[in-house]
Amino acid sequence: MPFVDDEVPLTFNGTEEKAIEKAIAGLAHIIPLEAMPPPHFPTLIFPGLEIRLHQRRVLKGGADINLTRLEYGALCCLATSPGRVFTKAQIFETVWSMESESCQSSVANVICNLRKKIEPDNRKPTYIKIVIGVGYKFVSRE
Repeated sequence: MPFVDDEVPLTFNGTEEKAIEKAIAGLAHIIPLEAMPPPHFPTLIFPGLEIRLHQRRVLKGGADINLTRLEYGALCCLATSPGRVFTKAQIFETVWSMESESCQSSVANVICNLRKKIEPDNRKPTYIKIVIGVGYKFVSRE
């Protein structure tokens, strides 16, 4: 027996699809989108760095930082599990799309660029640390 959370594939003919679209559009008058609570995505707060996952924004000292899709993905991968060590392969599989022609060495380039943008001193990184022979980890500064 399927539960409410189970995904059950349904097929509809054109008439049914239009009826469903009309019903959903009608709900907007009953429950305005502004009144609906936003989905729960936490804001990750570290000393000097804030990652607002629901807005896809990163702030360093209160100022917005522009990150590429890959930089943002790598940061989220690491920062959502502070202290956990990720191999380059794990970061690559998490951030890059399956059809990407890049290789794992691209991870090092993205991490290097990311560090330049988020670290207070790029020569002495405090957020993203290298674990020699293994990969990278995010460290919440104290």
